[in-house]
Amino acid sequence: MNLQSLIILVAPPILGGIIGYFTNDIAIKMLFRPYKPIHLGGRRLPFTPGLIPANQERLAQRISNAILGSLLTPEELQNIARRLLQPERVQAAIQWLLSLTLTQIQQGNEQRTVKIVSNILHDLVGQSLPRTIKVLARREDFLEAQLNQLFDQVLLEFQFSQSQAEQLSKWMLDAVLPPDVLRQGAIDFLTDRNIQVIDESFRSKTSGTYWVVANLFGVRNALVRLRTHCLDEPDASNAVIKELIRTLNIQDRLREVLQNLSLQNLPVSTVRQLRRTLRDNFRHYLQTQGEELLMGLSNSVDWDKVAGLLVNRLRASEAVNSSLEPVSKELALVLERYLERDLEAIVKQAIPILNLEQVIMDRVKATSPQNLEAAIQGIVKSELQGIVNLGGILGVVVGLMQTVFVLLTR
Repeated sequence: MNLQSLIILVAPPILGGIIGYFTNDIAIKMLFRPYKPIHLGGRRLPFTPGLIPANQERLAQRISNAILGSLLTPEELQNIARRLLQPERVQAAIQWLLSLTLTQIQQGNEQRTVKIVSNILHDLVGQSLPRTIKVLARREDFLEAQLNQLFDQVLLEFQFSQSQAEQLSKWMLDAVLPPDVLRQGAIDFLTDRNIQVIDESFRSKTSGTYWVVANLFGVRNALVRLRTHCLDEPDASNAVIKELIRTLNIQDRLREVLQNLSLQNLPVSTVRQLRRTLRDNFRHYLQTQGEELLMGLSNSVDWDKVAGLLVNRLRASEAVNSSLEPVSKELALVLERYLERDLEAIVKQAIPILNLEQVIMDRVKATSPQNLEAAIQGIVKSELQGIVNLGGILGVVVGLMQTVFVLLTR
């Protein structure tokens, strides 16, 4: 066998393998390359850009449809949400948020935190609370139990002690009813009309010796002289009144009255009526003036100072730190019950908001052909290389078949 015959027999398998190998390799590369269209003489060359870059928008649509139609269905999104929102994970997240908030309060901008708390307290006490109380006060049973308890345990059992009654009686005689006030009260009372009425009543309603005195002498002149003396001699009148108070032991008598003063000495029906009247008057006051009272009280309070004290108290409070775990657990359980009932509706509402289809399409279209090629090659690199190798093997097989055919035809 000469060299020419050997080449005729060997060349077909070699050339077939080379052609098959490189043809598949070129075909695979043409899926991605060239990345941009190539123009020659003002006309775009066929197969430029590559198949995937030329149809990237349609590819993005197909990928989006495939993912949302088969992978991320509403049911699967619900399952994912359930796995993500398990009570343990939710509790840990809520506890972390609460701890972070507390840390921010402790380490962050104190003035800003104080201002926020101050605004909340001012709005609560000055706006929300007055309106709420005004509405609630229209109910017949508003604070009924509390007011009854206050009346029964405080007012009904209240009684002045000896020292309290003595101090109060002394204050009443020194500040409320001093001699000058009593003198002026006597002057105001002893008008001509009142003196005439007293004199006529004394004349008509007395008998015996008093009748003789009343009709012969009367009391008119004595009362007029008393009034004149109080007007003309104020110092002497005050001294006489003071002496009368001391002589008659008015302070001791007043002290005994105050000390014996108690609602328990009244009849039961009267006490019940007082309790009902107290409750009704309190409700009426809240309906008519309660809102203005609370708003005025709110405006008079330095809420910045109150908020500062509250924030400082929260910083050092062990109860706040120890309550983070149970509070987060309760919130997680509340969220779990809510999700069990409305998770399907929430997911249906969230899908249009998330707009996952458009997000996937935008991400695919925004990916450069180079990155898209690298991503696909990274996923199916071995499979694509297997196709290239298979092309080479098929080329060799076809070449061998041609060599066999040549040998058989000789």
